[in-house]
Amino acid sequence: MASGANGSDNGRVGVLLAIFDFPMLNVGLRAIVDAEPDMRVVGEVARRDALEAELAGSTADVVITECLPLDRSGCAMFQSIEAVRSSKPSTKILALECRSSTEQFSLALKAGADGYLTREAQAADIVTAIRSVARGQTYVSPAIVTKMVNTYVLKAPGGTLEDPLETLSEREREIMLLAAVGHTNREIATALHLSEQTVHNYRANVMEKLGFHDRVELLKFAIRRGLVDVADL
Repeated sequence: MASGANGSDNGRVGVLLAIFDFPMLNVGLRAIVDAEPDMRVVGEVARRDALEAELAGSTADVVITECLPLDRSGCAMFQSIEAVRSSKPSTKILALECRSSTEQFSLALKAGADGYLTREAQAADIVTAIRSVARGQTYVSPAIVTKMVNTYVLKAPGGTLEDPLETLSEREREIMLLAAVGHTNREIATALHLSEQTVHNYRANVMEKLGFHDRVELLKFAIRRGLVDVADL
């Protein structure tokens, strides 16, 4: 079942499906891939702990894997991406979003993914992404590009690129870090000698400035920027 750069199957790109927590996605992905004349599914991996063994004997050019939300186990959520990168460095990785977040996108690419698709991706987007990463290009869903432009460029004064972290005051950063690691508004208020309403207001300002919607996004942002060490969680 050789394919593409890793083998010879009439030049077709070989795709390995490594979706563990959302197995129904494999059905749709297989149908989309196998419908294209220049690509084919060369295998599926049912368990994360079987990925490296499957890769050892695989001729896949592209691995499609899920990009799970970050939690207290930290970067272990991206272990499938890291496993592919360490086992088969030449194999391209296309990560699928499991929740909406530009920070997840950043972490996925940092972990070694070559492309990133959001949950809104259509069949044509998936095909385009596979072809792009197979050619050695980086693929990012247009929805992510739009969100990043809106968050990091259009919201900045004068339309200039601005680091969102720099928009936070010292108090906002302090509250952001406490909220990111799981402290409630009441706990933060007690620790900083503030009212709960004041903490609520600061927290709302932080979320608006960073363009986030929940604590998990704050945590991922803090980890990516080196403000929180996963080992300390």
